[in-house]
Amino acid sequence: MKKLFWFTTGIAAGLAVAKQLRENPEAKAAFDDAAKRARAIGESFTTGFRERESELKRTSGTAKVAAKKAPAAKTASKKPAAKKPISKKPAVKKTVAKPSAK
Repeated sequence: MKKLFWFTTGIAAGLAVAKQLRENPEAKAAFDDAAKRARAIGESFTTGFRERESELKRTSGTAKVAAKKAPAAKTASKKPAAKKPISKKPAVKKTVAKPSAK
C-alpha cells in the first residue's frame, strides 16, 4: 500500500508541476535554466571522464611495454588451504524454574 501511495503522490506532483510550467512563463524559464545547467554539468563530467580514460589507456600501454621488457618474476607456490577446525555444538543451559510468589 505504501508503494501505491507514493506512486500516486509522484504522479500528482508531476501533474501539478506540468500545470505550473504550462501556465507560468517564469516557472518555465526557471525550469529551462535548471535543465540547461544540468546538461552542462553532465557534459563536463563526460568530457572529464573521457580525458581521464584516454590518459589511463596511454599510461597502461607504456606499462605493458615495460612489463614485456622486464623478466618475469617467479611466483610462489601456493600452500594448501588450511582445514577449518570442527566446531563444537554450543552447550545448552538448563534453566531452573523459579517458584512463583503467591
